[in-house]
Amino acid sequence: MVLPGGPDAHALSIAIAPDDLRQLAQHDAVPRTFEGGAGPLAALDTGGGAELGTVLMVAGYTGSKEDFAPLLRPLAAAGYRVVVLDQRGQYESPGPDDPAQYSVEVLGDDVRAVARVLRAETTGPLHLLGHSFGGLVTRVAVLAEPALFTSFTLLGSGPSRLTGRRAELLDHLGPLLDAGGVPLVHETLEQVAMTDPKAQAVPEPTRAFYSRRFLRNSAAGLRGMADAMLAEPDRVEELKATGVPVLVAHGEADDAWLPHVQADMARRLGARHEVIDFAIHSPAVENPPRTVEVLCDFWGSVTR
Repeated sequence: MVLPGGPDAHALSIAIAPDDLRQLAQHDAVPRTFEGGAGPLAALDTGGGAELGTVLMVAGYTGSKEDFAPLLRPLAAAGYRVVVLDQRGQYESPGPDDPAQYSVEVLGDDVRAVARVLRAETTGPLHLLGHSFGGLVTRVAVLAEPALFTSFTLLGSGPSRLTGRRAELLDHLGPLLDAGGVPLVHETLEQVAMTDPKAQAVPEPTRAFYSRRFLRNSAAGLRGMADAMLAEPDRVEELKATGVPVLVAHGEADDAWLPHVQADMARRLGARHEVIDFAIHSPAVENPPRTVEVLCDFWGSVTR
């Protein structure tokens, strides 16, 4: 989820370089589509020989495949094929007009459909990663069909429903959508973001991309995903029972699911736990080098 949070003293100390274009980082991946349950799903695919395996990454609420852009070249150079996905109703993936079609179960079915295609295209390992709300969605995919996946990474995600400041923002989403649709939600969130020094430091080209992307969100998707994120039960024990190796990784100053919540989830899972310094809720764009290092080390340990 990439909704803005409120200022935090420690989080504000994590600098954003003025030339950091974040989701606009250059990469060599090519656009492609997969067939989901409600239509085409837009993706980027690095292709290549995938000597070490294939990775499927799923974005969070109001996010998109570009949230992983800074990881694509380094992971491809390390020997991985990487596929990053817009979920239905996000950015370049169309979605239905029924909020009920955005539950984690339905979205998880989309992830499994993509994973089956990737399994058919390669004989090597298939690693799954979900960021934020994407972690709740991908968890459902693992629970439904654990044999599809060699490993599973929860990046800045949690054991159950979202709480705290970001959840409070979501509570206001329905009335805003009723009053003015996606444009009014965007305008309101922009006003909130501009009170946050972290948001003010984001370069203008990236902010323009954020606006363009948000305005292409499906209104039903915004509503349905928000409802799903605020209602998700704790399924940690079910995930542990699958036996799929799990990595729990998050920024040191995560302001969605807080670091101590994610640490406890890792403990309950018996999972590897990594804290990524100089990162808040989106380590892939806030500290790509360390994120790549953490991921490659985990995937390598699993395949060994």
